[in-house]
Amino acid sequence: MTSTTSTTTFSALGVPYPLVEVLEAQGKTEAFPIQVDTLADTLAGRDVLGRGKTGSGKTLAFSIPMVARLGMRTGPARRPMKPLGLVLAPTRELATQILAVIEPMAEAYGLRAMTIFGGVSQGKQVQQLQRGVDIVVAAPGRLEDLMKQGFVSLDSVEVTVLDEADHMADLGFLPGVTRILKATPVRGQRMLFSATLDNGVDKLVKQFLHDPITHSVDEANSPVADMTHHVFELSGTDEKKRMITALASGSGRRILFMRTKHTAKKLAKQLTADGIPAVDLHGNLSQPARDRNLAAFGDGSVRVLVATDVAARGVHVDDIELVIHVDPPTEHKAYLHRSGRTARAGAAGDVVTLVLPEQRRDTADLLRKAAIRVQPQQVTAISPAVTRLIGDVAPRVAEHELPAVLKRQPEGGGSSQGANAQRKRANRSGQGGQGGQRSGQRSSQGGQRSSQRRTDVAPTRNAASGAAPAARSTDTSASAPARARQGSRRASAPSGGSSGGIRVGQVVRSNSTGGQRRGR
Repeated sequence: MTSTTSTTTFSALGVPYPLVEVLEAQGKTEAFPIQVDTLADTLAGRDVLGRGKTGSGKTLAFSIPMVARLGMRTGPARRPMKPLGLVLAPTRELATQILAVIEPMAEAYGLRAMTIFGGVSQGKQVQQLQRGVDIVVAAPGRLEDLMKQGFVSLDSVEVTVLDEADHMADLGFLPGVTRILKATPVRGQRMLFSATLDNGVDKLVKQFLHDPITHSVDEANSPVADMTHHVFELSGTDEKKRMITALASGSGRRILFMRTKHTAKKLAKQLTADGIPAVDLHGNLSQPARDRNLAAFGDGSVRVLVATDVAARGVHVDDIELVIHVDPPTEHKAYLHRSGRTARAGAAGDVVTLVLPEQRRDTADLLRKAAIRVQPQQVTAISPAVTRLIGDVAPRVAEHELPAVLKRQPEGGGSSQGANAQRKRANRSGQGGQGGQRSGQRSSQGGQRSSQRRTDVAPTRNAASGAAPAARSTDTSASAPARARQGSRRASAPSGGSSGGIRVGQVVRSNSTGGQRRGR
């Protein structure tokens, strides 16, 4: 089925009035093509396969029918650990963004929604489940963990959504996703959204969707029409550094994509030191740190986000005017999903790829696979093509004027409540002295006991080898049984190697009659 291009309101599509009110309060009055195409079927309870490019409005396309169905149901009341709606997402960021879309609509019907993902303590998640929730937005790994522990059951789920199924496949999540879907009722409504049907996604469709209706918006993985691509060829690394600073200095929101966590963290610090406040987003950050940095980027207190591909599908922030591939990705899908952070929801945006001489051939091949036709330009940081993209330059920010998110310590994010972390914090604050003294006392006492044991075993060692013990050692052996572990066959066995000698590793103990017992 092809997409519909005419303008249509949500109320005209049959969206219940309480949800229309919520959407209108958010300034959302006209549906996007994938919403127009799918809502009639999803609101009627049909299984749907939605295929569309990033930024096409898929989240609302499945959130509206899920909330509408659960909000108007007349079945049993909410029960602990038995959600009624389930959304599976590949990343924490995407799960958080989906919850932000669902929650206002869920509140209109008195429904509760929550996220489940790793990187945070499961305790609070378990508490929420035990109190009872209606909709769970989850990453597969943590959800499976909680299922195995008996903290959540999916046998009451009426609506299941699998979002970004192709990304799930890329990350190797499909076996877990399959097990999760098998735990949901066979006749529940299921919706699957994916840019492509490769890497096993087609098998999920055949196994779990019943007579699905397929809706597509443009071709899978197609570039966005309102997105302008630029390829800037640079002379070397010094010019690249100047270019990065120049492109980051504009007054609008922009995302800079890096290939590694280390370089993302380093670049964010460098830009901040240069008076351009920037936050980082990558896999090494704790979940509280990710949430804090994304919130600062979303509310405008920081206008530059430096990210790895972890953000390529999980960041849904409006009005990102520029995406910069500081490090070109290695795969064309990654290029399209990175680029899709701009020109969303019908807005226009620009995408810049910075290319060093040795990267030109690989970048040309990447763009060809992504179906991007663009003429590379050899530029510097002051070229007209660059200054046009920069636009108005924002004033530099001094260190004492930095937003609060950049003044927080430690940089790793949330405060761990583990015993080791608490002990370290106590030591740093001077409260760990007594523990250190006790540890030192134990160490000293242990050393004394060890020394005493070594003194005690000396006479036995001498006796075993036929030597006469010293007078001091004889006194010691008289007051306590001697015990020695022989460390050498040559030292402990009689000459000639007779079988009566003491074997390696054998323990020799004196008995009450002055003789010796052997044992292991």
